[in-house]
Amino acid sequence: QVQLVESGGGLVQPGGSLRLSCAASGFIFTRYGMSWYRQAPGKERELVATITSGGNTNYADSVKGRFTILRDNAKRTVYLQMSSLKLEDTAVYYCKCGGFASWGQGTQVTVSS
Repeated sequence: QVQLVESGGGLVQPGGSLRLSCAASGFIFTRYGMSWYRQAPGKERELVATITSGGNTNYADSVKGRFTILRDNAKRTVYLQMSSLKLEDTAVYYCKCGGFASWGQGTQVTVSS
């Protein structure tokens, strides 16, 4: 059974940083790409960043240069390092495995002064 558990969200001021974590279980982690999505109130869920099984990364234009996706295969964890946060980054952030339809519960990120 695929399980994805996100953590690390919180309240941060504009310009601040946060690191999100997603602990994965129930599948062979090293075989799959992993992604972070986010959903702001009243908006559709959008893809933020992806990392392939080989470590190649891709980012939404809105976060390029500010966010970094990383994976630690030994810990079965994918991270989203976020810096220079903006008000519009406020959302619930979810991770997802490319091979499965399951979603975690998400972690709330609120950027506010």
